[in-house]
Amino acid sequence: MPSFDVISKVDPQLLDNAINTAKRELETRYDLRGSNSTIEFDKKALTIKLGTEDHLKLDAIVDILLERSAKQKVDVKSYDLSAEPQPSGKLLYRTIKVKQGIERETAKKIVKSIKDTGLKVQPQIMDDMVRVNGKKIDDLQAVMGHLRGQDFELPLQFENMKN
Repeated sequence: MPSFDVISKVDPQLLDNAINTAKRELETRYDLRGSNSTIEFDKKALTIKLGTEDHLKLDAIVDILLERSAKQKVDVKSYDLSAEPQPSGKLLYRTIKVKQGIERETAKKIVKSIKDTGLKVQPQIMDDMVRVNGKKIDDLQAVMGHLRGQDFELPLQFENMKN
């Protein structure tokens, strides 16, 4: 029976390249030169820590990071920008988490959206992905097209298409 997996992941090499180009721009940008602005990437925890002196510079650093990520083909929906800046001494820090995998609540929304299409497919939640089975490949491709048109606030990829 044909099937495919709906996943959400970020390529770590593209993410690392985007952060490195953002660091280089941070060093050369005129309005940020001479400030104590930093970008640190924790590969194990998948977090990006931004630090600077005031809110305007912090917003500029976030804009640099988002712009460089978009140019490196890293979807900016994969960043969790909900955390507020935390003051620490003279500096402000903001931690941005990189979303990997599909959370349970989002997976339930995806399954409900697939079932609402009326196609003869069976979606099922498996850990941090959704597997979709069907008898016809055309139905599976229609589900892919439907999911591309929806906004689940995270980037979706389709892989492991099997006949």
